[in-house]
Amino acid sequence: MNTNSNTYTVIYSIILVVVVAAVLAFAAMFLKPTQDANVKKDTIGQILTAATFADVADAEILNTYKAEIESAILVDLEGNKVGELDIESCEVYGTSDLKKQIAAEQKALPVYIFKNGITVVPCYGAGLWGPIWGYVGFEKDLKTIKAVRFGHKGETPGLGAKISDEPSFAEAFVAKTIGEGEILFEIAKPANRQTENNGVDAISGATITSQALGKTLNQWFGFYKEYLAKNAETEVVDVVSEEAEVEPVNAMEE
Repeated sequence: MNTNSNTYTVIYSIILVVVVAAVLAFAAMFLKPTQDANVKKDTIGQILTAATFADVADAEILNTYKAEIESAILVDLEGNKVGELDIESCEVYGTSDLKKQIAAEQKALPVYIFKNGITVVPCYGAGLWGPIWGYVGFEKDLKTIKAVRFGHKGETPGLGAKISDEPSFAEAFVAKTIGEGEILFEIAKPANRQTENNGVDAISGATITSQALGKTLNQWFGFYKEYLAKNAETEVVDVVSEEAEVEPVNAMEE
C-alpha cells in the first residue's frame, strides 16, 4: 500500500482511533472499582466530619465509620423508616443517589445516626457552575446544628469554593437551629435575613453560591422535617415539689 496515499492515511487514522479508544475504555473499566472506592471513602469522610469526627486518617475512615455509626436508615417524607443501609459494607448515598431523590415521588432519604448522639443528614443542589452538596450533623434535639461539611464541583476558586474551603464558614453553623414555617434556614446578608438564629451570613463576594446553598438546605431540611420532629429527644428535668418532700421520722421519738 502506498503510504503516501489518502486511503492509507484514512485507514491508519481509523485504526489509531480504535486502538486508543479501546485502551481508554479498558483503563476506565479497570480503574472504576478503585475510583468508586475512593469516592465512597471521601463521602464517608465528609459524613464523619459532620458527626464531629474530623481529621480522621485516610486509612482509618472506613473503620472509624463502622465503629462509630449506630444505624444508617432510609426515611420517607412522613418521617417513616423505609429501608436500611448496610453498615458492614459502608453503604452510603453518593451525590448521584441524592440527586435522584429530589425528583423521586417516593423518596428514600438517608439518615446516619452515630453513637455519640449526633444524627447526620445530607443535602444536594445546584450551585453557580455545578452541583453543591453537604452533610449536617444535629444534636439529640434534631434541631441544633453541631457540625457541617460542604462540597462543590466547579465553584469559583476563592469565592464560591469557600463553602468547603473556609473553616470560619462551617463554624458559623454551629449552634444554629432549624426554624419553622416556610423558611427553615437561610444564608444571606444580615440585612436581608428574615430569621435570627436560623441562618448564617452569606460569603462576601459569593452571593449566588451562598443563596444556592441556603436554598438547598431549606429544601432538604423540609424533606427531613417530619423525621426530625418525630425523633427529637427532649431533655427531661426532674422536679420535686415541696409537698413531695417527706421529713425523716425518728422512731425513738414519741
